[in-house]
Amino acid sequence: MIEHGEKLQKVLAQAGLGSRRAMEEWIVAGRITVNGELATLGMRVTEGDLVRADRRTIRVGGKVPETRILLYHKPEGEIVSRDDPEKRASVFDKLPRLRGQKWIAIGRLDINTSGLLIFTTSGELANRLMHPRFEFEREYAVRVQGTLTETQINQTLKQGVELEDGLVRFDKLEDHGGEGFNHWYLVMLKEGRNRVVRRSFDTLGLPVSRLMRIRFGIIKLPPRLKRGMTVELGNDEVKKVLEWAGLPVRTDEASVQNFKATRQAMPDFSAQPIYSKSDSVKAKRRVGSNSQLKSKTGVKR
Repeated sequence: MIEHGEKLQKVLAQAGLGSRRAMEEWIVAGRITVNGELATLGMRVTEGDLVRADRRTIRVGGKVPETRILLYHKPEGEIVSRDDPEKRASVFDKLPRLRGQKWIAIGRLDINTSGLLIFTTSGELANRLMHPRFEFEREYAVRVQGTLTETQINQTLKQGVELEDGLVRFDKLEDHGGEGFNHWYLVMLKEGRNRVVRRSFDTLGLPVSRLMRIRFGIIKLPPRLKRGMTVELGNDEVKKVLEWAGLPVRTDEASVQNFKATRQAMPDFSAQPIYSKSDSVKAKRRVGSNSQLKSKTGVKR
């Protein structure tokens, strides 16, 4: 029972129509009605209310679909958007079709960046993983033109690099060697500002020639997942992700209220990756050449 009402955009997100931000945009655009009346931003709904979103009808308090999570190995040359005036290839073109729900991208990768992209049907999960205050780890394999000096390495880890939209610090930076003018680094940071890795290296005078995301929080890019391919997480893996993100595993109202009542602390964001320990060891082992880096992360020279 929703005694005092739930925010409309949250209910829509839980139903898998999109992220909370996207649902707010739908409400402002006049695409949502509640009990036949046009919805307004800030509106709350209670159990039994009938919500219509375009062609979708939702009875508040009814059964919420199970959360699904999809991993996609994004190749370079694809955008993370459904609407593009230039009609470029989109990551959404290759995703499995859904009925009554939609895939929500958790964060973005620019057109020239490859690697791990996560999709979910849960607007709540997407909202949690994209919210800046939770500082989920993001790990990248980066190939740059040139080599960082010891002073520059210390700067990225301690003082930080000043960008036009604020300071950025890497939480980890490992030298993975290279050949010729190109050099590989493994970097980790806890924010997702637009093109933040590229801009940081550009500021240091080292243009990025390849960039690949290999981990987001506890979710790692599966070693055998080829570019342009998807894999859906199983029920046990979805459960681990929800628990790690601090969300109830079941989405019915009784479970949500019980979860809120018994939860004492935020989740441990340093939890182990959901894939095998052997994969985790491989990813952490220091490597010293392009060929070795390829075998550990799937990056080609």
